[in-house]
Amino acid sequence: QVGLVESGGDMVQPGGSLRLSCTASGFILDYYTVGWFRQAPGKEREGISCINTPDDSTHYVDSVKGRFTVTRDNAKNSVILQMNNLEPEDTGVYECIAAVMGKCGADFYGILAYDYAGRGTQVTVAS
Repeated sequence: QVGLVESGGDMVQPGGSLRLSCTASGFILDYYTVGWFRQAPGKEREGISCINTPDDSTHYVDSVKGRFTVTRDNAKNSVILQMNNLEPEDTGVYECIAAVMGKCGADFYGILAYDYAGRGTQVTVAS
């Protein structure tokens, strides 16, 4: 089956850490720009981070800069979102997308034409 699957979501306390994975099957994820989005209850979906191909340059929105890190794990055909110092405002469903034509940067999060999207993984930050 061809697609993306997110994993690693969980419930953690404020200040905690989580490691999310976006794993591709049926295609090579390293050939795609990958973006992470999240949707909090009652709020619009927002893009938070992305990683380019082939140079692996990255972008983060201000709300996660310095706390989140996005990297590739090509051995596992995955993109990893390491989230540290989590805050209750980080609660939401986290989704990854892959776009062969996308260029990671501030304009990437408005992309309409992407190739694959996962179903999301729930992250809850609460004491």
